[in-house]
Amino acid sequence: MRIGDVLTQKPTGVLTVEPETPVPSLLTALAARGVGAAVVVDAGGAVVGMVSERDVVRHLHHRGAALLADTVSSIMSGHVTTCSADDEVDALAGIMTERRIRHIPVVVDGKLTGIVSIGDVVKNRLDELEAHRSQLEAYIAG
Repeated sequence: MRIGDVLTQKPTGVLTVEPETPVPSLLTALAARGVGAAVVVDAGGAVVGMVSERDVVRHLHHRGAALLADTVSSIMSGHVTTCSADDEVDALAGIMTERRIRHIPVVVDGKLTGIVSIGDVVKNRLDELEAHRSQLEAYIAG
C-alpha cells in the first residue's frame, strides 16, 4: 500500500504554522485540532520544520515558563524527513522506526499535501492483518 492510499482514509488538512508563530498560539492550535504536531512552513508554503508536543515539553523542561514568550522557530526541528504519496507504507514504517520519527509530512511536487503519523501506519498494518484474517477464515470455511 502507498502513502496516498493512507491519506484518502484521513481527514484533509494539515496543521501548519509559521516560524514566527508564538508558542502559546501553537499550543492553542494543537489542542483545538487534537493533534500532536504541526508542519512549520514559510510564507510561500514551503516546509521548513516540524514542531510537536514533545518539542514543547523538552524545551519547557529546560527553559521553564520563559518558553511561552518565544516563537516556534526556537523549538522546531529544522531537519524534516518528508515522503511522497507514491512511497510504500512499509518503507515509511521502517524509516519512522529507525529515525524515531512520529510524524512525516507528505510533499508532492514541492507542495505539502498531508501528514502521516505513526498511528496512521499502525492502523494501516492492523487493517491489512484483519483483511488477511478474514480471507483465511473465508477460505477455511469454504
